[in-house]
Amino acid sequence: MDEDDFLQVIAQEVEADPQNLALREDFITLLLQREPDRAAHELAVFDASGGDPARSRLMRARIMAARLRSGGGLGPEASGTPDASAGAVPESSAVPHEPPAPVAPPAPSPAPMPVPVPTNEDSAIGGPRASAGLWDAERPSVTLADVAGLAEVKQHLDATFLAPLRNPELAAAFGQRPGGSLLMYGPPGCGKTFIAKAIAGDLGASFIHVTLADLLSKWIGDSEKAIQSVFEDARAAAPCVIFFDEFDALGGRRASGGGGAHSMRMIVTQLLEELDGVASDNDGVYFLAATNRPWDIDPALRRPGRIDKTVVVLPPDAVARAAILQGELRGKPADGVDAIAVAAATEGFSGADIAQVARVGLQQSMAASMSAGAIVPVTTRVLLSAAAAVTPSTGAWFEQIAPVLDYGTDDGTFEQLRAYRVKRGRR
Repeated sequence: MDEDDFLQVIAQEVEADPQNLALREDFITLLLQREPDRAAHELAVFDASGGDPARSRLMRARIMAARLRSGGGLGPEASGTPDASAGAVPESSAVPHEPPAPVAPPAPSPAPMPVPVPTNEDSAIGGPRASAGLWDAERPSVTLADVAGLAEVKQHLDATFLAPLRNPELAAAFGQRPGGSLLMYGPPGCGKTFIAKAIAGDLGASFIHVTLADLLSKWIGDSEKAIQSVFEDARAAAPCVIFFDEFDALGGRRASGGGGAHSMRMIVTQLLEELDGVASDNDGVYFLAATNRPWDIDPALRRPGRIDKTVVVLPPDAVARAAILQGELRGKPADGVDAIAVAAATEGFSGADIAQVARVGLQQSMAASMSAGAIVPVTTRVLLSAAAAVTPSTGAWFEQIAPVLDYGTDDGTFEQLRAYRVKRGRR
């Protein structure tokens, strides 16, 4: 099945189940690279259907970035760049010059037109922090011990990233400085953001969460200034973890193109400068990034000394799925739900998919309660029925990455993913 056929199948599934917002969000993500205008239309439907406003802002920013890379501009929803002719005086309204009378003073020069200054309201997708350069560093209370399951991921993180950071004296003896960088990749909805916070908690570090919507601006130079400001604030709050979400939309491959592509190249260049600064003379700043599309990251960002460590965050295992389900049902009416049985029936589901199963089960039990006039608790049977009706969102990602694994160049990034496929009988 080629990509066009695959998109058509997903489009049919979305049409058949228009209220499945998780599926529509995955569809928008698939459309981003090839049909950003169609993605924008689907996003409007997502908004009208009650989609999460935070996810909507992020997807809108990714659509803008996709248009910039293709040289198509930001699109109508992000327009509003001041018209260059706005300050021009029409020739018909100009006063003709006359020779000055001997006793008349010279006519005063016309007042200069004010230069438009970008404000938070002017920026279609750059948030207030992109203009003000203010970043709130939080102190996460979670650690990797709070991450249920995912034993292989935690073991890999500890061996390749955290162990040297927990032993600064030993690291210093071998010439290693406090700091580091890590790229997390995997299907959407599998907990990369939560793991980033847990890493900050393990290190006892501050945490700054950065999304594309915080950085991208229609004003030339604003995005670079915002990137510079987040690194400056992180250095001031060291030890500090900077976490860039949806990193492929920001640190994507630089390519030739129009003005939009030039803007994205400048953003990547600024990132390169800041990452080199972290590596050379800024102690205590840790750079984490998450992406669903690791093959799209600019190779210059991945070279040794920059973002040279990777970890794949795959769909949660049975232990993690049961823990996620119990967390979603905590404090809600549930009648002895067998979380282990539901976890066994949801192999390959992402954390977001498990949460959707819980939501569907709760909605069905609420409807039954309204009909009965009394509380009808959620049961294992209801949740198993809900799970059978939810299509795992991770399937689209594995279909998308299969050609990369089969035909792409691998510098070791996909070693863990290949082992995962072999473990599950796929080569």
